[in-house]
Amino acid sequence: MNWFRCAQERPLAPLRLFCFPHAGGSAVFYRTWADALGPAVELRTVQYPGRADRMSDPFITDAHELARQVAAAMEPLLDRSAAFFGHSMGAVLAYEVARLLEERGTPPVHLFASGARPPHDRDDERIAERDDDGLVEKLAELGGTDAAILQDEEMRELVLPYVRNDFALIEAYRHRPGPRLRTPVTVLLGDADPHVDRDLAERWREVTDGEPFQVRSWPGDHFYLVPRRTEVTAEVLRILRMPAGP
Repeated sequence: MNWFRCAQERPLAPLRLFCFPHAGGSAVFYRTWADALGPAVELRTVQYPGRADRMSDPFITDAHELARQVAAAMEPLLDRSAAFFGHSMGAVLAYEVARLLEERGTPPVHLFASGARPPHDRDDERIAERDDDGLVEKLAELGGTDAAILQDEEMRELVLPYVRNDFALIEAYRHRPGPRLRTPVTVLLGDADPHVDRDLAERWREVTDGEPFQVRSWPGDHFYLVPRRTEVTAEVLRILRMPAGP
């Protein structure tokens, strides 16, 4: 299975940035990042099964199993430095993949956790159990999906199964005891995100000994990084000490 999408292969780039989409998201969410990051970074985005060009692949219903499969697929791509960026559900999956790679001696150089509660502090909301209308309502509230598109019955039949699977996966996720990360972590969020606030963002500190640990916020909601793409990618490059993009 091909787990990663790469719009622009950059064989001379010293670093790969692996991006993990949110619940209901796909690799296309990061499609504009390659240009923004510039030639020093090769962007690889995880494509979860059951959507887009992997529509025929069966869903994975367990976050730990999903992380194991991603980590295994990533091994041939760890011939150069790697950093992770995950948004919402993607941040938790990126964290779990980082844990696995640390055990194997090939840790990422940095983890960017965006718009996500810390992995050991989950909320009790059960979005996956809502009916279709309730699920669409939640997607509109979060702002990551064009709710108007989901008024179309054919689009609902196509999209809602994998959206529901993703929410069920992350809602069933439970953090397992183990060594703290040695990977440095930067947490990013929108200052009006109803899902995670500054206090919760700071609690990511409890899962890593990596230095430096930082929290960065921008004006915006759960999907602050869409209108703030230029600032977010510039901050990623600055923290990774990579030259600025174009």
